[in-house]
Amino acid sequence: MKNYDVIVIGVGSMGAAACYWLSKRGHHVLGLEQFDIPHEQGSHAGQSRIIRKAYFEHLDYVPLLHRAYENWKQLEKETGTQHFFKTGLLYHGPSTHAMIKGVREAALKNNIRLDNLKDQQKEPKNFQFNIPQNFESIFEPDAGFIRPEKAVTLYKEEAIKAGAEIHTKETVLAWKKENDGIKVTTDKSTYHASKLIITAGAWAGKMIPQLKSSLKITRQLIVWVKPKDEKLFAPDRFPCWMVADDKKEGVLYGFPYLTKEEFGEPEGLKFAWHHPAEETNPDHVNRIISKEEIEKLIQQVAEYIPAVAEADIVAAKTCLYTNTADEDFIIDHLPGYDNDITIACGFSGHGFKFVSVVGEILADLAIKGKTSQPIDFLRLRRFQKS
Repeated sequence: MKNYDVIVIGVGSMGAAACYWLSKRGHHVLGLEQFDIPHEQGSHAGQSRIIRKAYFEHLDYVPLLHRAYENWKQLEKETGTQHFFKTGLLYHGPSTHAMIKGVREAALKNNIRLDNLKDQQKEPKNFQFNIPQNFESIFEPDAGFIRPEKAVTLYKEEAIKAGAEIHTKETVLAWKKENDGIKVTTDKSTYHASKLIITAGAWAGKMIPQLKSSLKITRQLIVWVKPKDEKLFAPDRFPCWMVADDKKEGVLYGFPYLTKEEFGEPEGLKFAWHHPAEETNPDHVNRIISKEEIEKLIQQVAEYIPAVAEADIVAAKTCLYTNTADEDFIIDHLPGYDNDITIACGFSGHGFKFVSVVGEILADLAIKGKTSQPIDFLRLRRFQKS
């Protein structure tokens, strides 16, 4: 039986970052991943993820985002590889909508720069948008996007350089706490460690049965299209964007046109609907996407970006959300295990921007038993309140 300081189950985004932080601090780490790294079976694939600071979801995320920005910058400096692209982010929606109100509140309380685009249709950033008269347009200049596959790969590679052992295509069958630590059994071997971190994404309910009923896995759709004139949507002319409308739940969002030469395939203008879709089993996801699904999303987006209606469809993919009841993350020690088991799950479709800080937090919790980062609002005890 091989012995480690820490075993990490699930080396997707959060797990790769945890392996990095632990190995950089000199700990003997084993990462176990059932697929390749990166992969398209879970939540981190898809070429781009928005990162922003004016967080309307919950004000308590903003300090974590400040730290995340610092850590992303440090990873770029350490690797000499760019994975953050500051395109800015446009928010469109009625002034009374929770997104617009939340963005303004977060910015005001945390001194985050926002630009109000008053003459909406004449504003260059808005040229490709059809904005209803009752909408406000707000621009967050320091927002942009992260390349998820690139970031996960960098964290994995840097962790290995620092001494981490990472196994791919190895499935965890069981884990248990014993008197002298944690035993993890896979389809290939058995391992032992003093501490365990579980970052299993959509498979968290399988690895942590206590939480299975609290996590809802949903199948989400992402579409890429090629407009008639893609130059109008290049990153230097067209930012990331989010549109909220009282007519529909959730938020539509998207990215600039990204070329395959610089960002890999699929090339195109990517967009999606941030709202929990149909529930699914992560081991049996329907990866076949119907024409009707694609057309419905295109129609939704074309209402605000008319050029999308005449664009050619390039690709459509699925990804998974692991949703909590309140759509906030779960980061904590698993009760009943003397702080030897640390968990991170339920990122509810908005977790990737936090990867760089969550990895640090998980390393803190596993080794020190605590973290200086403000995560009390993400702990399990919030579900025990009456």
